[in-house]
Amino acid sequence: MIVIDYKDRRPIYEQIVERFQELILKGILGADTQLPSVRNLAMELSINPNTIQKAYTELERQGYTYSVKGKGSFIAETDILLKKKKDEILEAATLLVKVAKEYGVSKDEFINAISNGFKEEA
Repeated sequence: MIVIDYKDRRPIYEQIVERFQELILKGILGADTQLPSVRNLAMELSINPNTIQKAYTELERQGYTYSVKGKGSFIAETDILLKKKKDEILEAATLLVKVAKEYGVSKDEFINAISNGFKEEA
């Protein structure tokens, strides 16, 4: 489920946060699913439990999870988070269009590149 890349310059807790975000937004971890305990995940990944706790705290701060005292951390409702992520993607696409226009990329070239990207996924 979670794989740590020790060659990555980012802190381990950021990698954990990012991976859980992906799993949540892609629907692999559904709403109200319980996350592994801090201790269990730390043992599984062979890292300090404080690192896991920091990642879980960040996920909760960003609205991806919620805590139930004495029970653990659970996945929050993802509809709002998924909409926010889609909005971020569309905003990035708008910025990319602006940059492409500045460098002389035509509308047809741009649309072709996007269409090809979608074809590759299918």
